[in-house]
Amino acid sequence: MRIVTWLLVSVALPAWLTAAADNPFAGTWRLNVHKSKYAGNACPRSMTIQIEARGEGIRYHSETVQADGRKTQANYTADYGGAEGIVRGEAGLLAPVSLQRTGDRAVVASYRRGMQVIATSRQVVSKNGRVLTIVTVSPDKDGRLVTNVGVYEKVSQR
Repeated sequence: MRIVTWLLVSVALPAWLTAAADNPFAGTWRLNVHKSKYAGNACPRSMTIQIEARGEGIRYHSETVQADGRKTQANYTADYGGAEGIVRGEAGLLAPVSLQRTGDRAVVASYRRGMQVIATSRQVVSKNGRVLTIVTVSPDKDGRLVTNVGVYEKVSQR
């Protein structure tokens, strides 16, 4: 039994470490509000994103102080193959998300309500691995599509 356990750990651990090392999104990211561009007064006061590599995908956690001072959180686990994960927040379930890796340093996240995509985010990590840019297209309160650009700086490796 010890040999089987040791074999499983010796095979799985290097694969997990390699996945984490190969994922440029892994780490802690902090929003640079001065470099970001949000429609109207929608720019958060602050936002921190923590991303952990998990197999063929990620575990995502964010903490945000909204422009009006409200604090929010969001969490999900999703694979890059497009299978949906559920975004959860203080109010419970928020929306399903699916991730599609479009390059070594690029991912497109699609958020759905029912069968309709309600928002997409293109996420790109810079070549030096220190900047994450997230361009999100979603409807505003009047139903018009708006584009928000969040620029995040890496705080630590994860």
